Amino acid sequence: MTASRPRKSYDGVVLAVPVAVPYERYSIESAHWWIGRALRTLADGAGISHREFDGFAVSSFTMGPDAAIALTQHFGLTPRWLDHLPMGGASGIVSIRRAARAVQAGDVNIVACVAADTNQVDTFRKTLASFSRFAQDASYPYGAGGPNASFALIARAYMDRYGATREDFGKLCVAQRDNALRYPHALMKKPLTLEQYMSARPIAEPFHLFDCVMPCAGAEAFLVMREETAVSLGLPFVRLLSAIERHNAFPDDAVQTRGGWVMDRDELYGMASLTPDDIDFVQTYDDYPVISMMQFEDLGFCGKGEGPDFVRQHTFTIDGSFPHNTSGGQLSVGQAGAAGGHLGIVEAMRQLLGAAGGTQVADVKVGLVSGFGMINYDRGLASAAAILARQSA
Repeated sequence: MTASRPRKSYDGVVLAVPVAVPYERYSIESAHWWIGRALRTLADGAGISHREFDGFAVSSFTMGPDAAIALTQHFGLTPRWLDHLPMGGASGIVSIRRAARAVQAGDVNIVACVAADTNQVDTFRKTLASFSRFAQDASYPYGAGGPNASFALIARAYMDRYGATREDFGKLCVAQRDNALRYPHALMKKPLTLEQYMSARPIAEPFHLFDCVMPCAGAEAFLVMREETAVSLGLPFVRLLSAIERHNAFPDDAVQTRGGWVMDRDELYGMASLTPDDIDFVQTYDDYPVISMMQFEDLGFCGKGEGPDFVRQHTFTIDGSFPHNTSGGQLSVGQAGAAGGHLGIVEAMRQLLGAAGGTQVADVKVGLVSGFGMINYDRGLASAAAILARQSA
């Protein structure tokens, strides 16, 4: 096997203009409408025309039959760099990595990274039916219509192996709801108690109602550029210190109990010259709380199998220990399809820019955001993570 070369740093790459188009439970609009809203808000935030975005990266489950190339005409873009990222919750970080290398090489100046999905009355069922070839052939025809059953399998295997309980998962859900009450765009507006979590109706054992995200419509977006470009536009920015991605990690595991983060986390921290103890807040991809717990382990905040004890030792609230999913995450904000993979990035940017309003964590300098996506029957195929730092860090 050929020895790998040390990866080039991301010096000089920054992210600017975090955008969240407020979510709606249902929408009569198309995914294109939501993408257009995001592009317009990015342009307004940058103080330039959207036609000056010479790079465009888009992720969406519901913009078919169009791909990214069709959207260039739809929105009057003329990019010299284009990417379509069908990786679900990992797409946001993957788009950062690809855009970062493109701006470093001078192939592009400003990349608009956008994720959006609509949620019409029948959208979710149609998405499930056509999610993947595996879903069409091996799960959907037999009644396993969606991620709840697949992640329930993963959760049960994790619980049996490492001793996690529903109360542990519930603590994460309750903490995220507490955070979401401070975020004006969260769709979940009511407090959640552990008792309410435990007594909620079952969905797919061991999951009950509040373990599962609520599908909705919405968009998240941001810009990737070189630091000198941001300075010339007068834009506040955050620095990209490191980023990793890995796909189909540990294929021999019978059921997923770890993700691809494990394979590259030393490089994640090494590129940033940091350790897990240096991270001020974490935004994990939280389609289900068991996946957040898995990420705490796989990203090095505790050892494998120590996730339950780690959860018992921390509050995960904005003002408490180990601030986590400070906007409320998908479990309380909602899951706007592929935009769920950009939600944590946009919130991390707001935190580091000091622009998070009610969800602001005090004195933050460095944050970690992770992504996870594309579930087949027994595992998610894509894992990614990035470390971001405030402008003066």
